[in-house]
Amino acid sequence: MKRTLLAFATIAILMLSQSVKAQMDVKTLWIDNGDRRIFGKLCKPAKADGKQPIVIVSHGFNGTHHFAQDYFKPLSDLGYQVYCFDFPCGSIHSQSDNNTMNMSIEDEVSDVQAIVKYFSKQKDIDRKHIVLIGESQGGLVSALASARMPKAISQTILIYPAFCIPDNWNSRYPRIEDIPDTTRLWNVPMGRRFFTELHGLKPFDEIKRYKRPVLIIQGDKDRIVSMDDSRKAVEIYKDARLHVIPGAGHGFKPKERENAVEQIISFLKK
Repeated sequence: MKRTLLAFATIAILMLSQSVKAQMDVKTLWIDNGDRRIFGKLCKPAKADGKQPIVIVSHGFNGTHHFAQDYFKPLSDLGYQVYCFDFPCGSIHSQSDNNTMNMSIEDEVSDVQAIVKYFSKQKDIDRKHIVLIGESQGGLVSALASARMPKAISQTILIYPAFCIPDNWNSRYPRIEDIPDTTRLWNVPMGRRFFTELHGLKPFDEIKRYKRPVLIIQGDKDRIVSMDDSRKAVEIYKDARLHVIPGAGHGFKPKERENAVEQIISFLKK
């Protein structure tokens, strides 16, 4: 009897797994940005017809596309395609290019813009509904990309966005001549260009150009990114709200991530 029940349970689990897989179609997709080749994963709702909206997800410092794959199922259920990718030079684990000595905020903004332009030309994409999601440094990048192509992005979602990056590093290197050839952050080597570019970067001056809906999600125990910056951004944006997750730090635990995904789904449904 126990063996029979175990067999039924095993079959049920396999059928559920196959059902979940059947709801999504996930493939590797490379996108070119000049001489930069961007590795990513594209998830499509398996049974979607006609044009679909898309969410483009940018990872944080030294992250990869893997963190975004838990968006696949909930956003696919909403009828969205999801593209997550590795910034070239954005991580020592990047499948695009792992030479972090060439990391650059400006290059990453350019990559997001190239990805948006690529999908806006695809026949199965609803160009009126292209959404950006960015985490930490990817949040800063997504915010800048939205501001620089405000008519192309329908909504922007920022997960503990690192608006503080320019001020933090400009405080450490107040003069361009103070910047060394190599700086290590969490044992990740970074070249001089990354910090040189920050001297001319003023995120809060730029983001006000974006007039469409923005959702910012952050934990109130974040020790890396200040809540004050997120509150300031909400005041600057024309249409923005801040969702605070109690007790969450910089990087969400599973339950906190579920909370964030629920907020994202609610935001996109509106």
